[in-house]
Amino acid sequence: MKLVWDKVGERLYETGCDHGVLYPIQTGGKYNKGVAWNGLSAVTESPSGAEPSPIYADNIKYLNLMSAEDFGGTIEAYTYPDEFAECDGSVEIAPGVFAGQQSRKVFGLSYRTILGNDVDSDDYGYKLHLVYGCLASPSEKGYQTKNDSPEPIALSWEFSTTPVEITKLIEGKRIRPTAILTFDSTRVDAKNLATLEEILYGKDPTGPEGEDGVEPRLPLPDEVIAIMTKENP
Repeated sequence: MKLVWDKVGERLYETGCDHGVLYPIQTGGKYNKGVAWNGLSAVTESPSGAEPSPIYADNIKYLNLMSAEDFGGTIEAYTYPDEFAECDGSVEIAPGVFAGQQSRKVFGLSYRTILGNDVDSDDYGYKLHLVYGCLASPSEKGYQTKNDSPEPIALSWEFSTTPVEITKLIEGKRIRPTAILTFDSTRVDAKNLATLEEILYGKDPTGPEGEDGVEPRLPLPDEVIAIMTKENP
């Protein structure tokens, strides 16, 4: 078949940032007790590394060795959850009193970006991003007097990550540790994605004793892979 460019329904784009959730790490390395991140305005993904290192032999370029790839980025928001204070190096020493320059707590993060096309616009789908092993760097906050063009203070944090191990084999091959998983709602199994999102965002109890409620948490990659590779009838 001859190639055709820009067919109807295939003019795709990605935009937006919403459904931010913070998952401070807990004892044992698990990410429990997720909290909604209101006011999240942007997440910039900034991978680094993976640079070629040429090797020469026999008077020719023999091969390229690639350096290890690292993942980091920037979080921008107008506010943040109370639980992020420890991730930003602050400890509450009395109600409403915070001491800065403390140890920074590792956290996980999830957020969505919108997928659109020329037919469905922003209703085409979305991408779900899960980030593990985040450590926020100190950031500046600029306070200015109010004037005739007031603007809220925009907060920003750079973060680095430590990849999480994946023990499950994919098609018989071992996968390297990773700090980010991304899901395309237009391609993954809808039931499996709904199961994952119920874990990420939690579920209100419906039974009389509340035993069927689900607390939001960030599952580790091995559990995520098991959920997303489950076969549904």
